[in-house]
Amino acid sequence: MEQILEHFTGYLTLEKGLSRNSVMAYRSDLIDFITFLKGNAINDFSTASRHDIMDYLGHAKDEGYEPATLARRLVSIKVLFRYLFQERLIPADITEVLDSPKLWKLLPDFLSTAEVDKLLKAYPATGKDPLTFRNRLILEIIYACGLRVSEATGLQKNSVSFDDKIVRVIGKGNKERIIPIGKTALRLLRRYLDEIRPRLVQDDHEAALFISNNGRKLDRERVWGIIKQAARLAGIRKNIYPHTLRHSFASHLLGNGADLRVIQEMLGHADISTTQIYTHVDQQRLIKVHKQFHPRG
Repeated sequence: MEQILEHFTGYLTLEKGLSRNSVMAYRSDLIDFITFLKGNAINDFSTASRHDIMDYLGHAKDEGYEPATLARRLVSIKVLFRYLFQERLIPADITEVLDSPKLWKLLPDFLSTAEVDKLLKAYPATGKDPLTFRNRLILEIIYACGLRVSEATGLQKNSVSFDDKIVRVIGKGNKERIIPIGKTALRLLRRYLDEIRPRLVQDDHEAALFISNNGRKLDRERVWGIIKQAARLAGIRKNIYPHTLRHSFASHLLGNGADLRVIQEMLGHADISTTQIYTHVDQQRLIKVHKQFHPRG
């Protein structure tokens, strides 16, 4: 794929006459896209699907990229696939029907409490398989604390205070914040640290909380796969990303009467306007209830 990318950038320069800066911008976007595909065992553009492209955009959104950046990345992907189709390197241009991602400006997707429960139970915490238990705990922690995926993988084994029932999280800008954690997640954490993690870790100096099957710190791409697999196992048809659990955390707090400023602090939003999107989520819920139950709804 890298060789095709080099041919493509040459095409942009020689045949399309784009400036060096424009070509480098395309190249940077597409290197990131290729890295994502390879991380999902896709090593040829001809085997990529629309779903893979949407997954990539969701991944970029999860990493905190702005709608304008997502729109630009989709343009880069569409120009590449148009080129691949023209050169007969792929059988069809799968991006032809993809619109600019206005969806990233819309309200975030979130799960109902019942859907969250189904998602969590996709990985039973009763079995003896250490990876299944670890996967369940990851889902519990992200949802219980509203974490970004990078924050979850950045947790260390001493990030949790069992006495105070809190988690210390390092968020964007290397800022620390403190988040309360519920009894279910604490109970699973205690067992994980006592029984499960020692079976996974290979280096006593490894400080990361979540450990991969090779004994090292779990990476963000693997967490992405864990959540996708949980959705499949749970039979949830929504296109779920790690950020979906974070959105669900905030939406459920607001729906149960939590103060918006408190939610802002727990999410680590620098600006309250970022958190205010969840008031719209709650308004949609209220409108739905009104239509369903009010005699003149």
